[in-house]
Amino acid sequence: MTQESPRFAPPAAHHQTSVALSDLLHSGNAGVVVERVGQLRAEFRSEGRRFARDLAEYINTAYAGIASVFIYEETFGTEDRLHWLFHLESFDAYEKLLATARQDEGWRDIIMRNRVPEERGGGSWECMFTDGSLQETVLIPSSFGMYGTANEKPETVVEVDGAAVERFLVPTAAHQSSQSGQDVLNSANCGLLMHRTGELNYEFRGEGRQFARALAEGWNKSLAGHATIYLYEEAFGLSDRIHWFIHLRSVTDYYHLMGLRARVDNDARMVFTKQWIPDEKGGGGWERMFVQSTLEDMALTPQHHDTYAAQAPK
Repeated sequence: MTQESPRFAPPAAHHQTSVALSDLLHSGNAGVVVERVGQLRAEFRSEGRRFARDLAEYINTAYAGIASVFIYEETFGTEDRLHWLFHLESFDAYEKLLATARQDEGWRDIIMRNRVPEERGGGSWECMFTDGSLQETVLIPSSFGMYGTANEKPETVVEVDGAAVERFLVPTAAHQSSQSGQDVLNSANCGLLMHRTGELNYEFRGEGRQFARALAEGWNKSLAGHATIYLYEEAFGLSDRIHWFIHLRSVTDYYHLMGLRARVDNDARMVFTKQWIPDEKGGGGWERMFVQSTLEDMALTPQHHDTYAAQAPK
């Protein structure tokens, strides 16, 4: 009888920081999530990961309650491309972060520090990444009433502090799921984060979002204990491109996601067979809502020292 090889599971992202899990912002309780992506040069893959972790930990400790940052690797995809997930309480917190960071000597030290040995040319963080590869996508949790999903004024449009112009209150993504506490996964405690994106046809932007929320709610009920799914909007960028964060306990839990689609489940089948598009728009199901070939999945694993040439600092 052959001995089964041990399995390696990277620790969840909250282990990247000394801040207690209960004090961290994550995909469930943040009002804004900024995904920053950068491509490391292969020769600086180790130094680049240490810089990313140093910067994240400084933000986590110095700006606790305002921002939390986790580093993810592409599980399958482009080698040495890093993903920072910046979790902010709100856009107001982002302004506070900018205002404070401008005069933060600790932040400046992280950014300006010479991290490449002189025998390899020397330099700080900017020499570690390929030019033009650093990009950011700003996400906010989806809420009914946004972008054509309501026919009347939603309760989330309110007057604040007597202002003449009303504003939209964006509930955190945790409000999208009814899962119990022990089953809830997020970017801080999941083992794999699958980021799914899709661009909606403009004429079906409302119906598409209704389908996207129904899909997430159905999966949250059926996959409790294995997956938690949240829906986000792209605040700045391509109009009507929506984002699902599918949090799994591990990469092997992807089989449960596959099994849900394969098994005969009336609720799951209803979401995919329902005629979401009204007759006056030509009728049809979810497959008409998306621009062809825009549905994409990216699997992300929490970054862990000793993987991908990122040895822990001595």
